[in-house]
Order: sequence, then structure tokens, then C-alpha cells
Amino acid sequence: MRFLGVNAVFHDPAAALVVDGSTVAAAEEERFSRRKHGKRPVPFSAWELPEQAMRWCLETAGLTSADLDGVAYSYDPSLVKPEQERLDPAWEDLRTLYAQRAPNFLATALPGLDPDRVRHVPHHVAHAASAGLAAPPAGGERDCAVFTADGRGEDAAHLAGAYRGGELEVLARQALPHSLGLVYEDLTDHLGFQRSSDEYKVMALASSGTPRFIGAMRELIAPTGDGGVRVEPVDFAAFAKRRDRDAEVTGAHADLAASMQQRLEEVLLDLVAWLHRETGLRRLAMAGGVALNCVANTRIAAEGPFEDVWVQPAAGDAGTALGGALHLAQEAGEDVSPMTGADLGRGWSEEELAAALEEARLDYERPADIADTVAAALARDELVAWFQGRSEYGPRALGRRSLLANPTNADNLDRINGVKGRESFRPVAPIVPADRAGEIFTRGPLPSPYMLFVHDVAERWRGRIPAAVHTDGTARVQTVEEGDELLSRLLRRFEARTSVPVLINTSLNTAGRPMVDSPRDALECFGSSPVDLLAIGPFVVRRSRLSGEGRD
Repeated sequence: MRFLGVNAVFHDPAAALVVDGSTVAAAEEERFSRRKHGKRPVPFSAWELPEQAMRWCLETAGLTSADLDGVAYSYDPSLVKPEQERLDPAWEDLRTLYAQRAPNFLATALPGLDPDRVRHVPHHVAHAASAGLAAPPAGGERDCAVFTADGRGEDAAHLAGAYRGGELEVLARQALPHSLGLVYEDLTDHLGFQRSSDEYKVMALASSGTPRFIGAMRELIAPTGDGGVRVEPVDFAAFAKRRDRDAEVTGAHADLAASMQQRLEEVLLDLVAWLHRETGLRRLAMAGGVALNCVANTRIAAEGPFEDVWVQPAAGDAGTALGGALHLAQEAGEDVSPMTGADLGRGWSEEELAAALEEARLDYERPADIADTVAAALARDELVAWFQGRSEYGPRALGRRSLLANPTNADNLDRINGVKGRESFRPVAPIVPADRAGEIFTRGPLPSPYMLFVHDVAERWRGRIPAAVHTDGTARVQTVEEGDELLSRLLRRFEARTSVPVLINTSLNTAGRPMVDSPRDALECFGSSPVDLLAIGPFVVRRSRLSGEGRD
């Protein structure tokens, strides 16, 4: 059976396709439209559908709209309670109206689709399915507890439950307006960053501060003992002056971020402990925007009661497209397969990549071993744009659309932040072979294939890979298995030249732009950035050989 999942209501519109229980394609609309996050996270944008992502999912599987057995829309307007304290009193009715009419909007966008095949899947149920049904088995076991948290769904902010035999049992739902995600979004806005987008910047800033306001945060934000939380309105200006977007980040701002981050971690630990007592399960799967907080994830894994913690790589709202499709497949009796990787987006053949390079009139070459050529460039301290395979689903660059650098040069952190237009306090992530990670990175679950946990860098390695080490001595690690043959070979070749089996890996994009997705995106990014080499499929373009004449 064939099920398309669609996320469209709040932000990060996306589509995913599940065929016979297996995920065959998933992509975010931003990768096609080149608009960061796909659209603005405002109620009057709820009508915007991920039309290009939906069409690509169908095309890549050779399907038409009429072939679909169902379409999951990851928001159920029937759950919105008119009497609830509304968070958007001027716009809630409009958002609900758009969601109610989504079947007709989808049928217009996908000619041939029967609107009656569209199902509204509750937002947090879709998040839960993206985690609990997609999580790989551990020791042959697939049953798991599941926890999802973000700003909001229809009438709730988080869900706690369990998957047993593929069936979801909901044990707790946190009613709005009490929301861990929304209070973190409010702080993001107060600190001069973009709400529903830049929360990761607050997490990074927190490591530079001291949690001197933690007492007040504990009074305002507290677990209720039954799987829920109480979140009182927070006057952030009482702790630090509101920051304009281009103003200086002060010590008070960092301290406020540190205080909120610590309280978030403490409350999450309480909530997962409650969930463990209720379920008795050894495994926990997580999703929702809050699950992208890798510092909190690490404390849950290290200090929480669960033996195994798995986080959906597309944990934000984009992941509800996949979760919705998996939910319909499971309800239909399909044997739903776990995710095997995040490389679910677009890919191009060698012939298509060569054609794009020819069209751009670029002087390119095809080395005998692309991994060896790139390793040599990195060892020479060049910056490399790396475009390989199918693009990633979710916000992390995982070795498919990456900017790579040598971690042994401390100045490379500033070089990368300069290329990408990033704040100086933000770290970059190291990639390392899975079988070498334990000797270099401590505290934190290994393997860590999706960059969703932080690890302490072993003392003897901090001076060897300074560009990979955050100010607090940690790093957000991606481990690479031998099955990822090209990336593994690149790491081996780099180690042969430097004795260091680690590379810096950050997303291939510039400030305010989505990660590159297509060959054209990669060429535009390379052409406008001080990057030394582009490795695109088996081909290499060197900045030193660029000329206005192009190829002969």
C-alpha cells in the first residue's frame, strides 16, 4: 500500500512516501523552494502546501496521485477546543479552517487525488509515529516508550506514551498553554533570534553562560508529577534586556540562556523518569522540536532511566510528514520497517552531475579516487564543499550536503563561521568512524549517527582537534559506519595523512539559506563562497582553476 504524509500547518512543510511499510522518500519543501523553513511560521501561511516535495516523492517512486491509498495530514482540526485559552486569538480560526479544508487543497495540488483519502492525523501522534515506528530495533526489540515535545499541536504541547506491538498507547498529553517548547521559543525571540527557527542558537549560547537565574526558572517551570508540566508566563526582561537582532550578545543574555537550558533539562529528566515508571520499557524514542536539543538529549541518555534512547533525525515538524504516513501504514496492517538512514531526499546520477557542470562551463576533473583527492585537500587545510548521494531529511548535514574542514587548525572554526555568516559562539560538528569514536569522545551515547547528542572530547584529543571542540569541552558528534563506504574511505584517507580520524562537518549553505540540495544549488553556493574545492559526485571543481573562459 502507498501512503503520502504531509506537514503544512506551522512550519517546515515536508512530504514523505511510505510504500509497503518502507520509507522510500522524504523531503522538506525548503530544499526545492530555497526559502528557509519553507515558509513563515504564521497562521495565515497554513494554506501553503509542500507541493514540490509532494510531487517529487510521487515521481521518485513512479506513482501518480491516483495510486495513493491514503494521505496523512499531520494536524487534526477537530482537536482544537474553542473554549481553550488560545495562543493566537486573532488567527486560530483561520488556521483551523485551512486544516479542515486541507483535503480539497491537496486534491487541487495533486490532480487525481480523491479528497476522501486524506486523513487528519493528530500532530503529536504523527511525531510519535515518526519516532516509535521508525526507531531501529535494539536487541531485536521494537517496543518502546515514546516522548514528543514541541511548541504546540492542536491543543497539546507534548505527548508521552508507548508503542507495544506497533500500537500507540497515550499515557499523558500536556494541554496548552503550558508548553516547554513555547517558553523556549519565547526566549529565542527575546534574545533577538528567530522564533521556531533559531532555538539551537540559544542552546549553543547557553554553554557560554552561568545559570544564575535557575531559582526563578524553577519557580516558573515545574513538572506536575503526572507526566505534565506547569509553565507560568516568564518576564524575560526582568533578567536580561530584550536584544535587537543585530545588537551585541551580553553576558546576561548568555546567563539567561544557560538558566532556561538547565531548567529544560531538569524538567525533561523528570518527565522521562515518570514515563519509565509508567511503562517499564527499556527503550525510549523521541521526536518534536524539543528533541533537537542535543544537550538535553545527552542528559536524558546519561542520567535518565532508559537503557537506549533514539531520536528521530527529522525531529522537528518536518518529521510529522513521515510519522503521518507511517501511522496510516500501521493502521492499515502494514509491517512498518524502521528507518535505515536519513538520506531520503533527492539524488543525481553521474551523467546528470556531469551535464550540470558542462552547462555551467566549469573546468572540472574526475580523479581516480574522489575520497583520496578530497582528503589531500583537507590535509592542506582547504575548505571542501561535499555533495554526495541523496540529500538528508532533517536539519543536520550528515555527509551528503556538507562543508568539510580540517579539525586540527583552530582557525577553521572562524573560517567556517565566516563562510556561513554564523555567530562566533556556535560550534561545528566532528565526524568520526564509529569504531574510533570511543577513544576520542566520552560521555554520550555511541554510536551517534545523526548528531543529536553531545560528547565530551577526551582531554588528550582537545589540543589535536581544536576546531571541533566547543567552549565547554564538548562536541556534537556524528559517527560513520563502515557501510557508509565513501565517507568512511574519506576519513581513512585523511587519517593516513594527518594521524587524525576526524573531520569538521557542517551544513553546506550560507546564512539564511537552506542546505543545498540540487547540483545548481551546490554550484551557486560554491561560486559565491570562499570554499577551495567542490566535490560533487565523482567530480572535483577547484577554485584555483576557475576562469571566466570556462572549459575549452
